[in-house]
Amino acid sequence: MEHRFTKILATIGPASSSPDTLRLLYDVGVNAFRLNFSHGSHEDHARSVGFIRDIAKDKDRPICIVADMQGPKLRVGPFKNGSTDLKYGSTVTLKLGDEDGDGDVIMVPHPELFAALEPGHVLKFDDGKLQVTVESSSGQEIKAKVDVPGTLSDRKGLNVIGAVLPMSAMTDKDREDMAFALEQNVDYIALSFVQTPQDVLDAREIIGDRAGIIVKIEKPSAVEQLDEILELTDAVMVARGDLGVELPLEQVPVVQRRIIRKARGLGKPVIVATHMLESMIDSPTPTRAEASDVATAVYLGTDAVMLSAETAVGRHPATAVAIMDRIIRAAETDPEFWDYFRNRRLASDATSEDAIGHSVRSIAEIMKCKAVFGYTSSGSTVQRISRERPPCQIVGLTPHQGTANRLALSWGVQPLKTIDPSSFDEMLHHIQHLATDYVGLTPGDKIMISAGIPFGRPGSTDTLKVATVD
Repeated sequence: MEHRFTKILATIGPASSSPDTLRLLYDVGVNAFRLNFSHGSHEDHARSVGFIRDIAKDKDRPICIVADMQGPKLRVGPFKNGSTDLKYGSTVTLKLGDEDGDGDVIMVPHPELFAALEPGHVLKFDDGKLQVTVESSSGQEIKAKVDVPGTLSDRKGLNVIGAVLPMSAMTDKDREDMAFALEQNVDYIALSFVQTPQDVLDAREIIGDRAGIIVKIEKPSAVEQLDEILELTDAVMVARGDLGVELPLEQVPVVQRRIIRKARGLGKPVIVATHMLESMIDSPTPTRAEASDVATAVYLGTDAVMLSAETAVGRHPATAVAIMDRIIRAAETDPEFWDYFRNRRLASDATSEDAIGHSVRSIAEIMKCKAVFGYTSSGSTVQRISRERPPCQIVGLTPHQGTANRLALSWGVQPLKTIDPSSFDEMLHHIQHLATDYVGLTPGDKIMISAGIPFGRPGSTDTLKVATVD
């Protein structure tokens, strides 16, 4: 198996929903697929899940499926003529309701907005292309001055800067979509527009342990409470689209680096998303800046990089994946790639899992081990090894298919559903077989084995053995 450490998450859409295209995307490098519930019907998504599970069965490799909820996307109402022109320095009026706006009147069907806005708050429309500043608010009507002019069309998105809105990160639509996604046995549920830790707790009540939770960081309020939110979630996404609208642009790379560092320290997968190879929606090649952007995320140690419209509606979905794969491999074969992890040690908890994870990295460096085989039930032990970024393959062995699927999103992990051995000798024999047939190692290669004795008991990782492939 040709090994790549950083994973690729690809979004499914009209350009990639056929079984042949999904299979091609997997073959050229996709490790996980994203279902965007902002678009498509439940029937569309169920069909995609079936196709992906068929691919995983045929390839005998776990594939992760992420169901991405739409969240409470704020939008303006319609206009009598389909749009209105906002002129610099003029005053516009935002009114509560869903009737047609006209001239300097913009209808907004979100009462939470009027309850939270105060003079000085900033509103941005259409992904930040237009901007106004609130001058007064009466609870039913808002007066605002136009700072960035332009044409505002029907139902364009609305972002609020400087205020926490009194609304949940889950809408009624999200709850219906979440219930459907859980019926389809997806591996992760991604929560959009999270503002507070309570949003994660509310989702956990519905999801339980039936899927992992990915928190999308795209609101300044979530950045301010990042530590508390990360403690509650299973994985995190740097959602740079809305984050770049609501934060100053120059802060986005700073926040991205901070999120990657903190998530890695917790041993939780982190995904960098949005605008990675966006020019490839139409072009067969990315810009040099986009290639550098992907490489930067890889150098910082992200678990996965994501393709959005590039694979959902783009003209070259498989090419986008192949080029992203090439960029990742180029970064990972740079000797300085490993220097960053070697020189930036992580704080460890006083647990056997962290002690073994730290030892795996040191042994891999000193003895040039080619792989570590980690037995795990929940996946947490293997993720603690992954967070150390050891310079060797990580094979996650678990009896649970859901655990294997979720590990497909973690840095460096090649997951495999397998039966726990009944004895230490049986384990050694099994690993020898996997080392040659599954990982592609050769006689004489050094490997490590991490396991809990007795097997099958959660939280009992206490053994680390160094062995040689026969």
